[in-house]
Amino acid sequence: MPRPAPRRSRGFSPVRRQPETGTMEDMNALMRPRQGRLIAGVCAAVANRFGWNVTLVRILTAIAVIFFGLSLWAYIILWILIPNEG
Repeated sequence: MPRPAPRRSRGFSPVRRQPETGTMEDMNALMRPRQGRLIAGVCAAVANRFGWNVTLVRILTAIAVIFFGLSLWAYIILWILIPNEG
């Protein structure tokens, strides 16, 4: 009787795993998308790059801007540094 494949956890893992192909090149590039932007596309770019939920990144960014004003400067710097898609 064959053994079942080990189950993978879909929860948060602090260890960064490489894609199945073994290269980090398969991950999305950090690019601001033209579709799905609210202001400049910075939150969408970060969410797409790391495979996170865009809404979660936007909420965390809003909380950080409200409570830690310095992150507004980080958002503006990322707006300038992250290139547009296409």
